[in-house]
Amino acid sequence: MADPKNYIIESLDTGLRLMRLFLTHDTLSVTDAARELDVARSTAHRVLSTLESRGFATRDASGRGYSAGPELVTLGRPAGYGPEIRTRLQIVLDAAAAATGETVSTAALIGDQVIITDGRESAHPVRAVLETGRAHPAHATSAGKVLLAQLTTEQVCALYPEERLPDVSGTTPTSRSDLLSSLAAVRTLGRADSTGESVRGMNTVAVPLAGTSWRDRLALMASMPADRGDESRRGRHALALQAAAGLLPPPS
Repeated sequence: MADPKNYIIESLDTGLRLMRLFLTHDTLSVTDAARELDVARSTAHRVLSTLESRGFATRDASGRGYSAGPELVTLGRPAGYGPEIRTRLQIVLDAAAAATGETVSTAALIGDQVIITDGRESAHPVRAVLETGRAHPAHATSAGKVLLAQLTTEQVCALYPEERLPDVSGTTPTSRSDLLSSLAAVRTLGRADSTGESVRGMNTVAVPLAGTSWRDRLALMASMPADRGDESRRGRHALALQAAAGLLPPPS
């Protein structure tokens, strides 16, 4: 039987190995990539440029570093589905549900969508329904904005190449410029809000939960009917979510 190694295309192999580096590095320079792959800087630069042209890498504002592009982010496996992290999240979800009395959930960013990975449903007769596995446009949800705020401006613009954004509910912000401004506020406040932007009559607030790179970051979100979700209550819920997030046990 022929040795599979005899059929390796060296340039493709280098590209695939470089893509894997983005699973553990938020940003890579040409020098970093060359060192990690043990290739010449010229080779690393050509491969990074190729990945950039296909949307698998995005250059930062300085022009010297590269981050995971929208195509690679879309292919990444959602955080929060593995058994280890789901077990660790139970104490967080229980505490958040008890403190807020509302439906709480964890969410991961996949491309320009957020995926609900787990949660607890409120006991209120009128409540937000927990839809584990459901995808929502990230720019219209508080969890999505929390996760988008942890990307670079270049990465956000790569995910949203057009100035016009989809209107989900009739009250969704539809300007990329407005989205970038709101993400700056999220970075300052440490929380994000959505008031009927994804579902009319439903308000949400979210905070960062876990993860150190684009691939494994999670948000913790509380969802409630608008009549129980005014600014004051969302502020209190945000504090409760932050306290619950602090209970996340370290990896074993």
